[in-house]
Amino acid sequence: MSDAAPSAASGAPQPGTTPTEYRLAPTVAVRFVGAALVLLAVLVLVATALVATGLPGDVVVVLAALGVLGVLALGWWLRSRLAVVRFDDAGYRVRLVRGAGVKQAAWSEVQEAQTASPRGIRCIVLRLVDGRTTTIPVDVLAGDPDEVVRELQVRLRRGEGLRPL
Repeated sequence: MSDAAPSAASGAPQPGTTPTEYRLAPTVAVRFVGAALVLLAVLVLVATALVATGLPGDVVVVLAALGVLGVLALGWWLRSRLAVVRFDDAGYRVRLVRGAGVKQAAWSEVQEAQTASPRGIRCIVLRLVDGRTTTIPVDVLAGDPDEVVRELQVRLRRGEGLRPL
């Protein structure tokens, strides 16, 4: 019986060996797009008021058209390009989560991982060896929260040098 790690020659990536990215949940992305639309409406309202003072009316049309294109681009970027959480062999990185604490650390720095629900929000809390923490609210991530936890467990085991039997 060999205790060597499975060969990568099989072609299929082993769990936890390739970088994993979790994108923004659609409901959260919609909130950002909605806020951008409100901002655009305020800008168009201000531009319309300035038209009454002598500004050419074409400015409002151009501003509205560019604004709509910008909001569409923002929605596309939030939904398909922005990785909120990234796990790789070296560690993790958290982006765009206010109050997450430590945004990036190596797996070797993680002392403990646990789940919590502060204010009713389901979170993963990573406690680092120096006492700092990272809080990842799983409901802002697209996909299954249980999958995120499983992936995190695999990464933590690998970061500690442990291999499944």
